[in-house]
Amino acid sequence: MNRRPARTTGLRIVRIANFVTPASGGLRTALAALGAGYRAAGHEPVLIVPGPPGDDRTHEELTAQGRVFTLPGTALPGSGGYRMLTDRPRVQRLLAELAPDRLEVSDRTTLRWTGEWARRARVPAVMVSHESVDGVLHTWGVPRPLARAAADRLNRRTAYAYSRVVCTTEWAAAEFTRAGARNVVRAPLGVDLAAWHPDCGSAELRLRCAGRAGVLLLMCSRLSQEKRPGRALDALAELRRRGIDAALVVVGDGPLRARLAARARAERLPAAFLGHLADRDRLAALQASADVALAPGPAETFGLAALEALACGTPVVASAASALAGLVGAGGDTALDDGPSFADAVQRVLARPEAARRAAARRQAEGYGWQPAVDAFLAAHDADVPLPRPVTAVPAAPHPAGPRGGW
Repeated sequence: MNRRPARTTGLRIVRIANFVTPASGGLRTALAALGAGYRAAGHEPVLIVPGPPGDDRTHEELTAQGRVFTLPGTALPGSGGYRMLTDRPRVQRLLAELAPDRLEVSDRTTLRWTGEWARRARVPAVMVSHESVDGVLHTWGVPRPLARAAADRLNRRTAYAYSRVVCTTEWAAAEFTRAGARNVVRAPLGVDLAAWHPDCGSAELRLRCAGRAGVLLLMCSRLSQEKRPGRALDALAELRRRGIDAALVVVGDGPLRARLAARARAERLPAAFLGHLADRDRLAALQASADVALAPGPAETFGLAALEALACGTPVVASAASALAGLVGAGGDTALDDGPSFADAVQRVLARPEAARRAAARRQAEGYGWQPAVDAFLAAHDADVPLPRPVTAVPAAPHPAGPRGGW
């Protein structure tokens, strides 16, 4: 089967990702926005993702982000629905049929073998780092020295396997720099500044979510251990103990949802768990209607949900240990990994005049549109970038083992 129709311009950029489901959040959003941007720039993006277990067919769909192939997936136990591509021969056959000009991989653990495939096929390949390895390991209880040692070993192998490693923030790039990688480039992610806007707010929606509470807190997050979602309940409990009439709305799903909801009921905390919201207009309305958004994950390398909240004019209180500490800036505040610290930060944000704090949040987001992100990722691929838009990715230094992948 020939899956490579004739074309005269642009590059075929085949992207492959694990841990993407219909209810996943930031990664799915980033893949869709980047794919649409690649198409608009005259390239041909193709995405390969895992489908639901039990479906042995290969599905092909033409979407706004280009062609999307869904291959049989395997459920990751205890992840709350994450899927993985585990049939390596089948993935290899599809890659060979697609004959990519560039390969972009969004999973540096179970898909790292694709770097070797790309080298043999003489296809320039990049790995996109969407998480901090030592940060995730530390949130799961691995002591910091052991987490760093394990991360350094993994990151060296990742840097060796790919022509370039794309990191979305300096914070994300730091662990590769520490490991001695010299082929790291920077390319930020972005937000749709028209779809996420302060005008999306709804007084009716706020009343429905907050009831009589004077302060509405919002957390949009996957409810899993590394995201530290329990800190939002800790902060809510502490604020109410201090006499602040606050309520919390949680958007997102994951393995900890039932436990968190049970805790909220047991402690009589006004917290609503809405699960995954597929309607982005409703999500934007909710983000614009909240007083403060919480982002407690200490291992976040970018944080699209937090950026969306900022674009809606809602200040963000983020973990001081994550990359969001630099992204939030004047648009919010940071906190240590405990409830009282998050409560303190929320109170500092609320002490500012509402108009001023909302304007500051919006200004902070306006530096992160999707077009600069698309341009930066295309620059990382050495693909044509429409002029006169600026390219924000820095040139790649020589690979530690010499040039790889035909660049």
